[in-house]
Amino acid sequence: MSIMQKIKDIEDEMARTQKNKATAAHLGMLKAKLAKLRREILEPSGGGGGGGGRGEGFDVNKVGDARVGFVGFPSVGKSTLLTKLTGTYSEAASYEFTTLTCIPGIVRYRGAKIQFLDLPGIIEGAKDGKGRGRQVISTARTCNLILIVLDCLKPITHKRLIEHELEGFGIRLNKKPPNITFRRKDKGGITFSSTIQNPKLDLESVKAVCSEYRIHNADIMMAEDYEVDDLVDVIEGSRVYIPAIYVINKIDQITLEELNVMDKLPHYCPICAYHEWNLDGLVEMCWEYLALVRVYTKPKGKLPDFNDPVVLHRGKCTVEDFCNKIHKTMMKQFKYALVWGQSVKHRPQRVGKDHVLMDEDIVQIVKKI
Repeated sequence: MSIMQKIKDIEDEMARTQKNKATAAHLGMLKAKLAKLRREILEPSGGGGGGGGRGEGFDVNKVGDARVGFVGFPSVGKSTLLTKLTGTYSEAASYEFTTLTCIPGIVRYRGAKIQFLDLPGIIEGAKDGKGRGRQVISTARTCNLILIVLDCLKPITHKRLIEHELEGFGIRLNKKPPNITFRRKDKGGITFSSTIQNPKLDLESVKAVCSEYRIHNADIMMAEDYEVDDLVDVIEGSRVYIPAIYVINKIDQITLEELNVMDKLPHYCPICAYHEWNLDGLVEMCWEYLALVRVYTKPKGKLPDFNDPVVLHRGKCTVEDFCNKIHKTMMKQFKYALVWGQSVKHRPQRVGKDHVLMDEDIVQIVKKI
């Protein structure tokens, strides 16, 4: 029996099973099985040239400070959007599947270089290896932000389909990694504890999921209320959590009332690539979601260099990260840093390597003599 058939059988069984406390453990086991089969599709164990590999035109070098990927169905205007934003020509036509490989382009915004990738249109069933789906979504996994481009005339079901395809590949959109501590041990069985009363998961379901992964001794600690899917994500470990913006294109074809409704939805950005409406609003929103931190360098006795900032990602913006971005050997000679800006009380202030920098700080590194 093929993997696809096994996946279909499990999905059918899940659809047939009623959801209640008695079946929670069984459903948990099925979800774990499903995650394992999906992983097998993504990483075919057999060698040979049977459709494996990244595919021609998909190994795009990472250039710039952040990477943004366009994901969407064919003919929603991804290529037009890339051409208007970056000036890179991506062939656009009014028939489906015009773009067949990955086309990169660069936008310079507020001193940072942001790489935009125009990925080919994905089709339903991409997570199961249909079309160019596997390469498209594995390239999407390397992005810092995903723009899901939707056609405002096509129904909202398109959004759900794309989300479903990306979820199947282990990409979690606009979510934080679950606060679940999972530790394997040598003996003692499965211990499960939660900081909240009456959690959705009980020991029975946790044991069912763990036994599917052949884990018989582990400590599992939950800080919040989570579903079985989150536990499977933590055990699998190969999940990426990426922010996403839903870009609604072709808004010149709908009424103002409909546009007002769309504008209220979270993570939405209405645009028209053809008429260049709201493209600056889209780039501004990308900047917000990428959460980049610009740090300016200041050589001793000179003015700071405001033209070429060192761009870091929020969450990885300590003085040590800043030094490593400039040169890997810099930390060996590091003595202390002088910082001007929002992250310090005094101007300048002496800080160590663990000090967290904020946007538009100015840093001068003092080296050991």
